[in-house]
Amino acid sequence: MIVVVGIGAGGWDEIPVRHQQLIREAATLLGGKRHLDLVPDVPGQRREPWPSPLRDGLPALLESLPADAPVVALASGDPLVSGIGTTLIDLLGTANVRIEPAVSSVALARARMGWPAESCVAVSLVGRDVSLLARELAPGRRILALSSDESTPASIANLLVKSGFGGSALTVLGELGAETESARAGTASTWTGESPRLNIVAIECVGAPLFGWAAGLPDDAFENDGQLTKRDLRASALARLAPTPGEHLWDVGAGAGSVGIEWMRAHPSCATTAVEASPERAARIARNAARLGVPGLAVIEGRAPDALAGLRSPDAIFIGGGATRPGVLDTCLAALRPGGRIVVHGVTLETEQLLAGLYKDRGGELTRIAVETTAPIGSFTGWAPARTVTQWAYTANTS
Repeated sequence: MIVVVGIGAGGWDEIPVRHQQLIREAATLLGGKRHLDLVPDVPGQRREPWPSPLRDGLPALLESLPADAPVVALASGDPLVSGIGTTLIDLLGTANVRIEPAVSSVALARARMGWPAESCVAVSLVGRDVSLLARELAPGRRILALSSDESTPASIANLLVKSGFGGSALTVLGELGAETESARAGTASTWTGESPRLNIVAIECVGAPLFGWAAGLPDDAFENDGQLTKRDLRASALARLAPTPGEHLWDVGAGAGSVGIEWMRAHPSCATTAVEASPERAARIARNAARLGVPGLAVIEGRAPDALAGLRSPDAIFIGGGATRPGVLDTCLAALRPGGRIVVHGVTLETEQLLAGLYKDRGGELTRIAVETTAPIGSFTGWAPARTVTQWAYTANTS
C-alpha cells in the first residue's frame, strides 16, 4: 500500500498533524525534489525522488519498495488533480493506493477569482498540448488552465489571439497557498513578461463564437483536399456512432479526419485512432485535430486492414472510404465488441452492393442520403446535388 499525501505550497507547517505523522512513520518517502525538501529529515528513512522520465522509470522504482514497510508519496495539493495519484492508481490499482489530499490548486484558484465551481471548467495542460484549450473557447466561458511551467501562460495567450479571443482577460495565479503567492492580470493580446513556474491561468473568454460541440461542423473548419466527409453526412454518421464518454473510435480511411475529430470533441475522454494511407493527409489530420482542440487524436499512417493490427480495441468504427478493399470490413466487424457500432459510407455501385449484402445478412440500418445545396445558375439560384451516399449503420449483438 502506498499512501499519497498532498502538500500545499505553504509547506510542512501547514500539513495536518495526522499527515505529518504518516510522513514521519514512512520507511520510504517518495516525491519530487521540491516536495522532499519541504519535509524535515527522519533518521533511517529512505528517500527516493521520482525517476525521469516518470512513466518509464516508475515500475522499477515501485518494484524496489519493501512489501512490508509503510511507503508515503508526496504530491501537490490534491494528488488526483493532474497528479501522481492518478499515475500510481493506473499502475497499482485503487486497492493499493490511498489518497490523503490537501486543498487543490484548482480550489484555491476558484477562491481567489471568486468563481463558483459550476461557473468554470478546469483544463490540465500539465505535460499536454496547449491546443486542448481550443475546444473550450466560447464567449463568456471561464477556464482554469493548469500550467505545465512558466512558459504556459504565454502559449495560452498566443493560442487565444490566433483563435480570435485576443480580448480575453488572463490572470496568472502563481505559487497558490504560499507566502510568495502572486497574481498578475492582463489580456491575451497584450500579454508579456515572466510567470512563476508553478501557476494556474484563469481565463475569461472574450471573442466571437467558434464551433459548437454538436455534430456537423462547417466543412471549412477542416483543412482538406476534397477527401472530406461533408457536414450533413458527418452529422448523420456521428448520430449513429453515438460518441460516449471514454469510448474509442477507429476512423478508417480518415481523409481530413473530420469524423474522428468531432467524435473527440463530443467529450474530453473520447479517443480516436485515425488510419490514413496518404502521408500528406495524415499530417493534415494532425493539424486539424490540434486546431480544433483535440491534439491527442492518434494518427496511424498506413492502409487498412494491415494498419489495424495491434490497435486498441474500438467501441465504434467509421469507414468513409475503401470498404471494398479486401479484408477491411471483415477485420472491422471482427474487432467490434458487443454493443459496438459501425457506420460505413459508399458512393459506388460496388460498395452499395456490398452494404446491401451486409444489411441482408446482419440487419442494421441502410440509408441513402442525397444532399442538395444552393448554387448560382446564371443570375439565378438553383439546387446543386452532391453524390448520393449509401450509409450502413450496425450495432453488434449484445447477447
